[in-house]
Parts: sequence; C-alpha cells; structure tokens
Amino acid sequence: MTNMILVYMTCDSVEQAKDIGKKLMEKRLCACINIFPNIKPMFFWPPKSGKIDESDEVAMIVKTIKSKYKALEEEIYKIHSHDTPCIIAIPTEYVGEKYYNWLLSELEESIK
Repeated sequence: MTNMILVYMTCDSVEQAKDIGKKLMEKRLCACINIFPNIKPMFFWPPKSGKIDESDEVAMIVKTIKSKYKALEEEIYKIHSHDTPCIIAIPTEYVGEKYYNWLLSELEESIK
C-alpha cells in the first residue's frame, strides 16, 4: 500500500496543461505530470441542457501523495480556466519502490 495518488484532470490545451503542471510542481504539490494531447471527450454541457459537447481536450495525470491533494485541488481551482474542471484522484495500491522513493523525495516527504 502507498499514499501515492494519480490525479486525472482535463485542460483546454497542451499549453494550459503545461502551465498548470509547472505551477503545481513549483509549489511541490506534485512530482511529475503526464500530458495526453488530443483526447475526444463527449459530455453534457451546459449542465442540464441535454446537449452533448464534443470539444477537444487535453488529459493530464498528476502524480502526488494524499496529503498534498487538498492544496493541489485548491491551486487547480485558482488557475484553471473552467469553473468546473474535471479533477479525479485515483489511489494506487502498488508503486515501484525506487519510483516511490523518488516521488517522496521530490515532495520533501519522509518515507514512513
């Protein structure tokens, strides 16, 4: 078991994802991000309209630990262009020991 989480989120562009990712990393709220350009979502928008939006998006996975999540979420709300950005934390059960130790060291956490 680990306290590492993967935070899935979406952005309007690669540039926005990079900007958000850099700000999160500079504040040591995450140790790594992965950006997946050109995803094709379908979702109801505006809310309760029954209309299906098919805008292009960029997906992003942010690698962090549970104790950083609340501050990470608050920071995303400050800088994301959407009022209701997709932010989903996914727990991890297993992580390679070397990678996990690196992640913790970058987040300035002691190994417990």
